[in-house]
Amino acid sequence: MIADDRRREILRRLQIDNYVEAAALSRELGVDASTIRRDLDALARSGQAERTHGGARIAAAPSDIPYAVKESERRQEKVAIARAAATDVSDGQTVILDSGSTTYQIALELRHKQGLTIITNDLRIGKYTATLPNVRLLVTGGELLGSVYTLVGERAVDFLSDYSADWAFLGADAIDPTAGITNTNTLEIPIKRAMIRAAAASIVVADSSKFGSRALAKVAAIEEVGQIITDRAQPIEGLADYGPTVLFA
Repeated sequence: MIADDRRREILRRLQIDNYVEAAALSRELGVDASTIRRDLDALARSGQAERTHGGARIAAAPSDIPYAVKESERRQEKVAIARAAATDVSDGQTVILDSGSTTYQIALELRHKQGLTIITNDLRIGKYTATLPNVRLLVTGGELLGSVYTLVGERAVDFLSDYSADWAFLGADAIDPTAGITNTNTLEIPIKRAMIRAAAASIVVADSSKFGSRALAKVAAIEEVGQIITDRAQPIEGLADYGPTVLFA
């Protein structure tokens, strides 16, 4: 098992149990104790874990901001972004909605469309969409990241491989012209990439505070997505470096 896969597995166990023991990880993952120590140290440096004697625990300040906090932050900007994102969606199309508070706003904006198929890994989006008439809802399988209502894992990725969508709307923790679209939680990376592969057009929706910064793990290069929709609440330095992909709501 390569380092990235091993660390994703350690994070998965931390999300479930809140604590991992280094000796048990060494036995179960088939690597020596020094390798596990390096993995745990790397996760601690990235803010995703806290080292303890003999192991690690989930970071006291979680790497994913809880949904209730995200939902209240920059709400006006997120509504404007969602309205711009929903404009080009036509009746009868298939739309993938990534987990997040901005994509939840897109779900609200899509309520007036007819005959949509919506695919999501977000339980809150799924719950809301289930109340809409004339919408076909598909929710990925997978394992729940409770604080953000997100389904992740191999089953979620495999689920998406069976479908083709017209649109995929993805959130992002950070956007940088060199690092590209990045995310704090590595467990979400495979399903975000699967969403991009499954859609004819991939759109990143992110407020302007996300620009010019980098998070831990790369989702995609700027040129791998069709468009980035943001707001004008704050200026984006080096806007030209992002190419023609940025659209302001």
